[in-house]
Amino acid sequence: MKPGDAVTLHQLLGRISYFHTLFIEPALTSSRQPGAGEPCCNHKGTAGDGRRPDVGSLLANTAWVVLDEIAVTLGEYLLLCPDAGHRCCATCHVAAASAAIAQAWTVTEHLAYDQPLPTTVLLRACRTTAATRLALVFAEQHGTACGALPQAETPDAGLLPDSDELPLTGELLALWQDPLAATRSPVVSWLNHCTDLKDIHRVLQQGGTTK
Repeated sequence: MKPGDAVTLHQLLGRISYFHTLFIEPALTSSRQPGAGEPCCNHKGTAGDGRRPDVGSLLANTAWVVLDEIAVTLGEYLLLCPDAGHRCCATCHVAAASAAIAQAWTVTEHLAYDQPLPTTVLLRACRTTAATRLALVFAEQHGTACGALPQAETPDAGLLPDSDELPLTGELLALWQDPLAATRSPVVSWLNHCTDLKDIHRVLQQGGTTK
């Protein structure tokens, strides 16, 4: 990565935190405990496979920890490693947190805009895409490897919502497809003039805009 790229990534992480606090958190409906996901790289016990940088030694000391701080408030949307703790693979942890955020945003936006609940296929596509895109950027920035990351995006990527359907989720997924491209910041500029999900819903009902 080039000098200055870290600043751009920190700004995009801050945008996730800002949007979550302003729009999503007040409307969250989930309150159950986090679920159990797949074991992270560091807890799979694969013979001969070295331990990856973990949450305690890496993630906790970076701006990316904001994803973890958001995800722990998302109840069953967060699927943690069964042995979740400070020794978990940091990249796997970023992937799990990103997936939880994407699902929570997708569900919350559907409910706020009086749309039917999202299908299982759509939720899976949003979760997998967010996990892949953000974790790959994290791994590139910090020089980590993670065998859990797919080499290609989910085949369901064509089902992803765009910013005209779900502005928050659509922007989240679009920004992190190529986060260092200047054309990606921001995708939905009119969101900067909204104060809650009702404002966003109103804009969508009026025809919306991506300008």
